Amino acid sequence: MKNLKINNRFTAELPADPNEQNEVRAVSNALFSYVNPTKPSNPKLIHASEEVAELVGISAEEIQSEAFLNAFSGKEILPDTRPYAMCYAGHQFGNWAGQLGDGRAINLTEVEHDNTFFTLQLKGAGKTPYSRTADGLAVLRSSIREYLCAEAMHSLGVPTTRSLSLMLSGDQVLRDILYNGNPAYEKGAIVCRVAPSFIRFGSFEMLTARNELKNLKQFVEYTIKHYFPEITGEPKGQYLQFFKTVADKTREMILHWQRVGFVHGVMNTDNMSVHGITIDYGPYGWLENYDPNWTPNTTDSQYRRYRFGNQPQIAQWNLYQLANALYPLIDEAKPLENILESFMTDFESDYKTMFLSKLGIFTSTETDNSLIDDLEAVLQLTETDMTIFFRNLSYVKKSDTVEKAIEKIQFSFYAIEELSGEILETWKKWFAQYLERLETEELSDEDRSQKMNLINPKYVLRNYMAQLAIDAADKEDYSLINELYTLLQKPYDEQPEYEKWFAKRPDWARSKVGCSMLSCSS
Repeated sequence: MKNLKINNRFTAELPADPNEQNEVRAVSNALFSYVNPTKPSNPKLIHASEEVAELVGISAEEIQSEAFLNAFSGKEILPDTRPYAMCYAGHQFGNWAGQLGDGRAINLTEVEHDNTFFTLQLKGAGKTPYSRTADGLAVLRSSIREYLCAEAMHSLGVPTTRSLSLMLSGDQVLRDILYNGNPAYEKGAIVCRVAPSFIRFGSFEMLTARNELKNLKQFVEYTIKHYFPEITGEPKGQYLQFFKTVADKTREMILHWQRVGFVHGVMNTDNMSVHGITIDYGPYGWLENYDPNWTPNTTDSQYRRYRFGNQPQIAQWNLYQLANALYPLIDEAKPLENILESFMTDFESDYKTMFLSKLGIFTSTETDNSLIDDLEAVLQLTETDMTIFFRNLSYVKKSDTVEKAIEKIQFSFYAIEELSGEILETWKKWFAQYLERLETEELSDEDRSQKMNLINPKYVLRNYMAQLAIDAADKEDYSLINELYTLLQKPYDEQPEYEKWFAKRPDWARSKVGCSMLSCSS
């Protein structure tokens, strides 16, 4: 990998843990600990992204090399690098959890390519000082889900980490998939994730909670200098502008989540990036039927804190925790409060614009609020597939009757027989309102349809699709991983050869483990 340009700014400029023993412990006055990956016994490359490889300076030919296999499985250390695990804390499900850190992630190095910096990180590469009671490893099922999802999200236009490679470790890993006392051995795997950095809200929370204010100041200034160089001026102003920039980027990310129906499932503050990119793909999912109360996370099934409809509010709550962490540097609450208040005001305005664009409406009026509210209500009267509904809505023409319009979207209903009586009348009422509103738009039906199809994806990585790929991979058949990877590169295109994936969740997947809800076990 001759073009891999190593540039380890994080470890060169920030305080390291002086204890280099790889033992679980509390780590203080440090942002990271040096630690080497656990060597896999027999690594095997399952899939690699040539696009991401090129992004960081690795050629397509090099992907097939033994050097690539060894480096991105953790078997060998890249020259001139010292792998490390980051130290951070966070709030988990609303509760302060104290020190967390990279328990199963090891940063290999930072690289520079085409004047852009990337951090290369292995997930599932073994124990670190932050692994607590776990082994730091990952299993094949969760690794496939993470690998495919990050690349799917990128192609959807959602800010995200990227996936470079997916490998088997050759080792068995013990997991209790449902946390019900029935652990079993599964195939171990390793994903190489790529991001500008893996700095989290919880990184700053930890320093403030421990009153390490000198390190806090140094870390904030490091982050601004390297990742937000457009921020200038006196220090206090920079800190405020940093917070506002993170809030704006977070708002944009959440808007994209809501646009495509993505549910993260674990929006803890340690899973929130200061870059406003989606990180840590655990028990995520896409809405099948439109249900704002749905969460894919079994751990969250009682209170549903991280349900789809609550993601904007949780983002604001998490930003509040970041504001608390930055407060000692700013020593003034009001400007932070103003940014937090404007977050939701701006989000609601942007959400309206985004939602109308999904409907093919590109101007905004006061009456559009009821059009949106009424649709969100009617979508829940009977199970209605979110992705299929919005995609097929582009076929509706201004000249259609209400009945014709409903006929064009009825494939999105899970139980078409329920479309009768009061439910049918409510749908008719909404479509009458919608068709009347379309008449006020200047775009032709054809132009509107084209614009809608750039906003409403045809294909998303539904949980059952990922599970089919996992089931096949368990039998050493990786063809579905390849097929889904190819499909999800162009989620807005028709791709008639893959039409079978434009389908509602099958009945068998409604309650199958891995297809309906998932645990954090990986």
